[in-house]
Amino acid sequence: SATLTMIFTPYQLSEYAFKAISGSGHTSISVRGKDTAIVITQRKIPDKLLDASTVTHLFSITPTIGCVMTGLLADARAQVYRARAEAAEWRYKYGYEITPDALARRIANINQVYTQRAAMRPLGISMILIGIDPELGPQVFRLDPAGYFVGFHATAAGQKQQEAINHLEKKWKKLSGGSGGDDPVGAGKTLSRAAVIEMAIEAMSTVHSTDYKAGEIEIGIVSTAEDEPVKTRGEWRVMGEAEVEEHLLAYAEKD
Repeated sequence: SATLTMIFTPYQLSEYAFKAISGSGHTSISVRGKDTAIVITQRKIPDKLLDASTVTHLFSITPTIGCVMTGLLADARAQVYRARAEAAEWRYKYGYEITPDALARRIANINQVYTQRAAMRPLGISMILIGIDPELGPQVFRLDPAGYFVGFHATAAGQKQQEAINHLEKKWKKLSGGSGGDDPVGAGKTLSRAAVIEMAIEAMSTVHSTDYKAGEIEIGIVSTAEDEPVKTRGEWRVMGEAEVEEHLLAYAEKD
């Protein structure tokens, strides 16, 4: 019998990787303000017999850097493990924690190599990385499977990426008395911890036309704000369900 051999070009594989992100059924959103960066994503439990506590798209990389992964979860874990190894090597080599931009650049470079070698498949995930830079404050970076990365004030990935970005852009323009579009950096500096969380929840609820319950979304945060508990100030953490519920109620009451 004849054997069918299919040859995929790196370009085609990259296309498949991007389709895995948009077709993942998940949307992730990230926003940063003057002292806080957060990521928010849907939490979908497809099977009643699954242990919900073992399903997550949020991962810590260093004590002050975490990420939300959108796309194929097995690929996501592989990239998270690599990011942790790169961060640990940096700490060993230089004696201090890697900064969010240096980590984003390193992982993006690794992603790019995956697009040019025939024996490698680009990973079907988009990583949105958040962290606190000792000099620059909160940071948000989005990485794609082709090796592109860039910093954002607010961004989204996944199924409703474009709708979420359009919503966030409109909200940003209204900041600073309507001049947020002309001075996005200044506008971001007006956003408190509570405002950052509210903007992310609002974007998620609006693009999906859903009033989320606490068990249906996950929120990861890094904040140096006064209203962040002292014990976790400046550190990456995932909010507990009770805390998520508080923020959802605060948003609902604002309507």
